[in-house]
Amino acid sequence: MVRHNNRLPSNLPQLQNLVKRDPQSYKDEFVQQHRHFQSTLEVFRLKPDQYNKNLDDLVMFLAQVSHCYPVLLESYPQQLMDILQSHHTVLDSNMRMSFCRALILLRNKGLLTPTSLLSLFFSLLRCQDKGLRRFLKNHIVSDIFNTNVKHKDARLNAALQNFMFGMLKDSNAKAAKMSVDIMIELYKKNTWNDAKSVNVIATALFSKVTKVMVAALKFFVGTDPTEKNSDESDSDDEEVSAREIIKSNKVNKKSRKRGKQLKKAKQVLGSKKKKNAAPSFNFSALHLIHDPQGIAEKLFQRLEKTNERFEVKLMTLDVISRLIGLHQLFLFNYYPYIQRFMQPHQREVTRILQFAAQSAHELVPPDIIEPVLKTLVNNFVTERNSSDVIAVGLNAMREICIRCPLSMPAYLLQDLVLYRNYRERSVAMAARSLISLFRVANPDLLKKRDRGRPTEASLELKVKQYGEVDAKDYIPGAEVLLKEEGEGKEGDEGDGSDDSEWEDVTHSSDGEEEVEGSDEEEEAGSEEKEEGSSEEEGGEEGDSEVEESEGEDENGEDNGGCAEVEVGEGGYEGRTEVVVKKSGKKKGKASTKEDVDEQKDKVVEASAISVSRILSDADFKRIEVARLKKEMTVARKGKKRSRTSVEMEDAKTLQKNRAELVSLGDIENIFKKKRHDKEARLETVRKGQEDRVKFGFQDRRQNPFSSKTNQEKRKNKNFMMVKHKVFKKQKRSFRDKQAALRNHLLKQCRMK
Repeated sequence: MVRHNNRLPSNLPQLQNLVKRDPQSYKDEFVQQHRHFQSTLEVFRLKPDQYNKNLDDLVMFLAQVSHCYPVLLESYPQQLMDILQSHHTVLDSNMRMSFCRALILLRNKGLLTPTSLLSLFFSLLRCQDKGLRRFLKNHIVSDIFNTNVKHKDARLNAALQNFMFGMLKDSNAKAAKMSVDIMIELYKKNTWNDAKSVNVIATALFSKVTKVMVAALKFFVGTDPTEKNSDESDSDDEEVSAREIIKSNKVNKKSRKRGKQLKKAKQVLGSKKKKNAAPSFNFSALHLIHDPQGIAEKLFQRLEKTNERFEVKLMTLDVISRLIGLHQLFLFNYYPYIQRFMQPHQREVTRILQFAAQSAHELVPPDIIEPVLKTLVNNFVTERNSSDVIAVGLNAMREICIRCPLSMPAYLLQDLVLYRNYRERSVAMAARSLISLFRVANPDLLKKRDRGRPTEASLELKVKQYGEVDAKDYIPGAEVLLKEEGEGKEGDEGDGSDDSEWEDVTHSSDGEEEVEGSDEEEEAGSEEKEEGSSEEEGGEEGDSEVEESEGEDENGEDNGGCAEVEVGEGGYEGRTEVVVKKSGKKKGKASTKEDVDEQKDKVVEASAISVSRILSDADFKRIEVARLKKEMTVARKGKKRSRTSVEMEDAKTLQKNRAELVSLGDIENIFKKKRHDKEARLETVRKGQEDRVKFGFQDRRQNPFSSKTNQEKRKNKNFMMVKHKVFKKQKRSFRDKQAALRNHLLKQCRMK
């Protein structure tokens, strides 16, 4: 049967639709188009740099219906790949894009293996076509991600990673940069997040191409926070609009359109809940590097010889400092190098101080870090600098000492402690944070008056020497569980609320203690009167006073916990002054031996309870409560620790839970209250307005009962009553002036 008016050979979209519906009935038409494709392709090979519209349509048609005739099109994918491999540099951009789209369709239909196609696309990244490179990058990332969604294809990943490793060393800078971006994108999608991928990216740190090196540096430094914040703001806006739609749907009339909007809003809220779920933990890329010492040394050698921009040098310093801090490396030349940039006028100086703090750790010899601290003191903590510069320097020293407390010499710390009474609040708070740190880290470096009242936890504190490791084979504090078991349920109920042992020394009315007449107290009293620090110093000086009552006196005597107390009004601003009189009880060797024996008994009990049973979450909670109570309780039984214990607790928590990386906010954290803030300015403005006459119209008539002018009356009238007079004030045009003059002259003539 002959078909009349058959337009299928020229109407490929219609033929494509019919072939997909019934492949067998339209097989002849397909074969005809396939032959036409072969002949057109041979012609195209003669001039591959020219665009062929007919070939473009045939390529997409065959790719769309390839799954209907897999046997006939068995060689079709290879033909397209051969053209791209041989002529990809001279092909027309539109034809090259069409061939790539056709191959992606064949890959999605399962007619191509991922290895052959992706290796071809990696080689096409050398083309001077930005749109094609972006298109290929998106496909490569999505294809590898979809292949590894259900289970990791180890063989495919190994082959592609090896090919990618060769691409990083490619002479074409754009291809190397694109390959790095692809690997970074796959790492962020948790597809290639293994150690091999990270170490392949680490090789890009030593690339001769600056863009490739910067991409690798940004990967190890972290993601861009601005992009993250923008995404979060957009999602928050979507969440707000979705909640508004759901709320309005309860009231508004139901319709099909609103129903679709409600469904979409619920999907948005559902996705928001999934995003807020706890993320799965992945090791940081810096933890997966095989040779961190070698990479840090090579980066530092390159940094000393490079002539790159200052921003690139900063990123290199950041990566080196993170490697040193995380892996506890030894790179002693790094510290003298970074000292050169520690100047207040240096650009991005706070980041440089952050890198110095990140590179400090316990295994660095104190002699190496000490020059860094002295540089900070000489350049930042001096009277010739502003208060903000001094505070930043003290904060940087605190962050360094958190990680390497042995690097601080005693004479330098005692000089820095004097800044606790500085006239600017920011400097005083930074110095007090340094004091709080060393009360826990190494109290022997502080003077007796700066150590605060000793607690039970501070007596058990052991300062580690350089290189010393304090590895315990038991759970510290577990002996509390034995006492609770002996006391029974009543003891369990009274753990958190035992107020019988908690008494406030500074606020009780009788039976309490204070020290009187010491030179250190007089010095403390004079320092308390300094401006802007009365509140904080009150707690510190009170602690030092009571601490003296607890410690040994000049003759080696101690009150042993017994004292007489006198409470009276004194000091300044009506503050209650508590005076403690020392008793003559001596503390000898016997009491010291008892303390040692008691400590040994606690260790034995803790070891026994750690070995004999498996501790539950409730047990660990009881141990933590007992530890906090020990830190809040003074060395003598039954006395509550007021304020300094809270500082010591904060310092101990800071030392235990310190992050692996230093936050820039910890160094830039400045407690500052300006002298002329908004409230002070408003107060001065109000004082200046007290005797001033009220602003407005002043009626200066000698006779208050005289009549007002028309202008004054007009101010109280309705606008509609006077708008015709307002419009008269507008500037008239030349035509209006002519008409007014004519009317005036005519009126004058009539009057004559």
